[in-house]
Amino acid sequence: MSDADTNGAGEPEKTNINVRLTESLLADVDATWQDEGYNSRSEFIREALRDAVRHPGLTRESWKEIAAVEHARRTGDSETFSREDILGDDE
Repeated sequence: MSDADTNGAGEPEKTNINVRLTESLLADVDATWQDEGYNSRSEFIREALRDAVRHPGLTRESWKEIAAVEHARRTGDSETFSREDILGDDE
């Protein structure tokens, strides 16, 4: 990355884009970002885009499963397993 790609603090510059969403999708985003611990709607959307770009082979169903597991973990609704539970007694 060149110096021209950063702001004065060494952080990458950000560019604004416009995205048109349905009202229902925007409502889903707004209902999710705070519950999931993000500081802003933009932060949530940037993270979702990063995940999609970094892992293009994952299907929509895979992302839904990952999101459900993450949500359950963050809200304490998931079971906790020990290393022994996962590996069995043989390890």
